[in-house]
Amino acid sequence: SEFYVYSCPQQSHLNFVPNYLKKNWPMHKLECHAMCVYGENWCPSETVRLVARIIARLRHQRERSPSEKLLLLKDMEAHMEDMDNEKKEMTEAHIAGLHHFYSKHLDFPDHHALLTLLSQVHCNGFTVEDEELSSLGLAIFPDIALLNHSCCPNVIVTYRGIHAEVRAVQKISQGQEIYTSYIDLLYPTEDRIEKLRDIYYFSCDCKECTTKSMDMKKMNVRKLSEEISQKEIRDMVFYARKAMEDFRKLLEMCELSIDKMSTVFDDANIYILHMMYQAMGICLFMENYDGAVRYGEKIMKPYTVLYPAYSLNIASMYLKMGRLYMALDRKSTGISALQKALAIMEVVHGKDHTYVTELKQEIRGE
Repeated sequence: SEFYVYSCPQQSHLNFVPNYLKKNWPMHKLECHAMCVYGENWCPSETVRLVARIIARLRHQRERSPSEKLLLLKDMEAHMEDMDNEKKEMTEAHIAGLHHFYSKHLDFPDHHALLTLLSQVHCNGFTVEDEELSSLGLAIFPDIALLNHSCCPNVIVTYRGIHAEVRAVQKISQGQEIYTSYIDLLYPTEDRIEKLRDIYYFSCDCKECTTKSMDMKKMNVRKLSEEISQKEIRDMVFYARKAMEDFRKLLEMCELSIDKMSTVFDDANIYILHMMYQAMGICLFMENYDGAVRYGEKIMKPYTVLYPAYSLNIASMYLKMGRLYMALDRKSTGISALQKALAIMEVVHGKDHTYVTELKQEIRGE
């Protein structure tokens, strides 16, 4: 499915014009004009930019786009009646952003239509990511938005240039429904259901959510001489969630949080894994590659157990670790990690994908 519209991370000015901008110049010039007016004060959110592009495209569109063969954008779910006050305030803030940055360059539909469109984007938007799962922007694919969710998905959505691809990660029989996952599958059932209710307004009743078969592994606690009570576990879960919410990407806070949670949680517990992943990111930012490897090695094995076999999260970690090893002159270990990433990426992206071709060249040292 081709991008309906795509909002990439903003750049105040480019000293080159990528091919996708040349082809999409009628759309991109909308932002160029606004950027020139606001200069350094140009700062709309990616959601605002995406909605502005949708409005501009709808103004000139006379027939279905390539990504609307099955479902028109205007017919996507909005769930406006399910929005709480916080989401309503956020939507109004986005509308204010639209008027602030685009009112001189764009004619808007009425207020209710804007509310509906923003609600549709919130429920149906896709975060486009690269091979290391770094965000590249937001996009809308009405047809792919028809896919239902499961925490045991049999397909995965990946990206190739301006196209999204739905790729099988399990054997699918004729007539069998295909499911993708809307959320990160690392977390236990209660957390996943809470996120699905918050963003998509439904509860999942898939096999994993019904049986909770992986929850015990995800919520491992330490084997201590004194048994840990359910209250202690609940209290620590509350602490872990609050720590994640309040986290300010300070390595010291990460380490203190990990130390505290380690008194109850096993190293493979998903809340400790979350903190380790944040700590790894901070180490990378600080160019402390040895520290990043130390955390990455603790994360890698639990990831391969807790995520589905063909998971972009696992591939992304193998990529990060492989490149870290190579930077630290641990070439054989690095190549081994990159080859493990390649084996997953050939399935989820396809053997002819640019990411796969470039990774093969990287492994060969080209």
